[in-house]
Order: sequence, then C-alpha cells, then structure tokens
Amino acid sequence: MSNTPLLRRGATLAAALMSASLVLTACGSDGDDTGDKAATAHSDKPAETRSVTAENGTVKVPAAPRRVVTIGNTGLPFIDLGGKPVGVTEASDSDLDVLPKEQRTAYEAAEIIGSSGGEVDLEKLAALKPDLILVQFSSKDWDKVGKRLEAIAPTVSWGLDTEWKAFADAIAEVGNVADALSRQKTAFKEKVAKIQATYGKIIDTTSFVDVSRGNWNDPGTFYIADIGCSEIARDDIGLDLPKAAEGKDPLAYASLPFEQIRGLSKYDVITYPVDADGVPTKPFKPVVETNTWKALPAVKSGRALGLFCPGNNSYGPVNRYLDSLDSALATLSGKQ
Repeated sequence: MSNTPLLRRGATLAAALMSASLVLTACGSDGDDTGDKAATAHSDKPAETRSVTAENGTVKVPAAPRRVVTIGNTGLPFIDLGGKPVGVTEASDSDLDVLPKEQRTAYEAAEIIGSSGGEVDLEKLAALKPDLILVQFSSKDWDKVGKRLEAIAPTVSWGLDTEWKAFADAIAEVGNVADALSRQKTAFKEKVAKIQATYGKIIDTTSFVDVSRGNWNDPGTFYIADIGCSEIARDDIGLDLPKAAEGKDPLAYASLPFEQIRGLSKYDVITYPVDADGVPTKPFKPVVETNTWKALPAVKSGRALGLFCPGNNSYGPVNRYLDSLDSALATLSGKQ
C-alpha cells in the first residue's frame, strides 16, 4: 500500500468498519487454483456450493472455486493469500513493483480483462469461463456492470468502505484460501506484540507524525498521513499519531504547502515513505531536499524515520510494513 494511493483515499483507506460476514452452508475442500490462461477441464460431478452474504446480497458460490476472476481491489489481496486468478483488472505499476516475485508471477499469468472495474471487457471475461468473480469497486461501477457480471458467474462484491481485516477474512473464505490467511494473521499478531513489548516506552512517551506525498499532489505540497499504513501504526501498535476529528475528512486529503513543513517541529519523531531499499519514494524526494525539512529538529537528530509501506489492504503487505516499523523504531532506542 507505495504509501496507499489516494485513488483509494475516500473509501478503501477510510477506517469505516463494515463486516462482509460469510455464512457457510456447505463444507468446502482445498481447491486447485490455476492462473493459466487456457481453460481447464471441468468434471461432470456437480461442485459443492455454499452461500455467502456480501454487498450484493446472498450469493451461492463454489466451495472450492477453480477459475477465479478478480476485479478492482480484490486482485492483489487474493494473490497475497496464494490465489491464482485466471483474470484480473490492471494494477498500477507502483503496486506491482513492490510485489514479491511469486505474486508478480501470479498476476502476470492472469488475463487482463480491463483497466478498471467499470471498464471490464465482458466478452473476454466470459471466455475465461470463471466459476467465481470477486469485486470491489465503486457503486457507480457496480451500477454499470454488476448485473452483467452476475449473469456470467457467481459474483461477490464488497463496498469500498470495507475495513481491511474484514476484507481479508471475506476474500479468504470465499476464495478458499483461508489456510494462508491463518498463517498471515498469526504473523501479524506476533509482530504487533513484539513491537509493543520491545518499544513500549518509546510508544508511550513519544509523539509521532506521518507525512507523505503522492504523484497526484501539486508541486510544492505534501500531506499529513492519517490513513493507510499510519492507521496500522496508530490503531494496532498504539503510536501517538495525529488524525482527523470525528466526522471530518482525513488529514491526508489536505495538500499542505512546503512552507508548513516547519510546523512538524512540534513532533518528536517524523515518519515518511521509502521504497524497499530505504530510499525516499520518488514523489516524496522533493520534500527531503528542502532546507526547511533539513532544518527540522527530528531530521537533524536522526528521528526522521523512513518506513516501507507496500500496501494496507491485506495482511502480507501490512506484515512487511510492520517489519519496516520494527527496524525503524530500533534506531530510536539509543536516543531516549
């Protein structure tokens, strides 16, 4: 979650909780997912099914789907859980660049069926003969193609305001990849507990601010991040990070001029986005090059921490973010 593109600012990265509860009515078995573009042979034996409840109502889906198509924001979370979709909508270069090799391979093995949820090539999609379609995109896009998707194969849709943990749970159950989710959740809990136990004093006595900048920001501007990976640091780890007042738009929506960088001097520690190699992300580089940034007390004292956030809508990338946060906090231990 790059530092969570703001194309998901208003919904995917909002912290609104919405459960995508799953009601199982039949037992499933481990599926043999494939990402090959060629169609696989189908057995004459009727497949077991189960009913799930999601944004678009109650849907009967295969208990062990074999030919899954992912549309919108469902693609990378499904792949993160070990799924191998036969069809996907396009992911951004910035999202693909931070994928582990095996996940990038799974993505590239799938057929691209459109640039976005509302621009799906329905004929190409139907030709893939999917037995399950997973969808997360805007309600406007659903109004455009939703019923046509449902006519092709069982379609399960989630709203853009679905909380990321509920989203991961739902995809894992519907896509029959729950074993991978269980391992990821265990790792998540262990990483959170380790950080809290190791850096408890720092967490309790330090004020933080998370700042970022995207390629969508106007020149000479940045923003204070209170959505995306900073939510993980604030809500799960317990870092003292600023956030918008109840009922107000996220702070991340406001582009601030570089002149306001000096206002960050009131915080003990500043975090900012870096790539997997620890280098400031390309959009954020202009910020760290300003004299105002360089003059900040946190920067001069080594309390400006670069954090790698490959994503925040599934456990795999969040766990990688937690590893980065763990390493960054370790550098503060001798500065208390």
